[in-house]
Amino acid sequence: MAEKAFSPISAPLSAIVTGAGSGIGRAIALRIAADGYAVLVNDLSEERAKSVAAEIIKAGGAAAAIAGDVARPEDVAAIHAAAKAAYGEVALLVNNAGIAHQAAFENLELEDFDRMFAVHVRGTFLMTKAVLPPMLARGEGVIVNVASQLGQIGGIELVHYSGAKAAIIGMTKALAREVSGRGVRVNAVAPGPINTPLVRGLSEEWRERKKRELPLGRFGEPEEVAATVAFLASPAASLFVGQTLGPNSGDVML
Repeated sequence: MAEKAFSPISAPLSAIVTGAGSGIGRAIALRIAADGYAVLVNDLSEERAKSVAAEIIKAGGAAAAIAGDVARPEDVAAIHAAAKAAYGEVALLVNNAGIAHQAAFENLELEDFDRMFAVHVRGTFLMTKAVLPPMLARGEGVIVNVASQLGQIGGIELVHYSGAKAAIIGMTKALAREVSGRGVRVNAVAPGPINTPLVRGLSEEWRERKKRELPLGRFGEPEEVAATVAFLASPAASLFVGQTLGPNSGDVML
């Protein structure tokens, strides 16, 4: 099914971006708002979510904000309800919410592992479950999951993070096989290391070692990832289903 062209901001398409209070999520929210989406900005922090929504509105776009933990079903229900109340049924979901934690495997605690999977994998599952039925009923919609290149190649002291991101890639492929023929496109983006607070929270040793491994010799910027998401959300990506695109400084070459 051909994608509809973007509506003008007076009658915008509705989008949810989770974890959009900073970093990659913020850049995605700003970019898709500029492309014509009305964006519900979600973050654990209400203050951060409202700040990004205010940026969008100041730039002439449409946005609302809501705090919530995507690992909690009741929060997910509230996020979806807020999006519908503000702008109608969701045309685009960007599952971006994530956390980072660094530890050697032998020092990894069960609660660290469980929280990593709860936010990344359970959160992606719950948010997708919320928006998918109306998308299928309409016969159109776009879901973009934010994974990581570490889900493809693994990362030292990041077993739990790498495993969670690999799960998102697998979920993306499987769901795309189920729903692409019914009008809903599902794809993923697997960024390399990006200059965000999340990555800056990792050790300097890890960051310096990783930078030396990159053919491009530098980390990416959030806006470079946002451009990839914007492409996947657009009609120009109508043939892309179940794909994982990699703005990763050459760390993974497929």
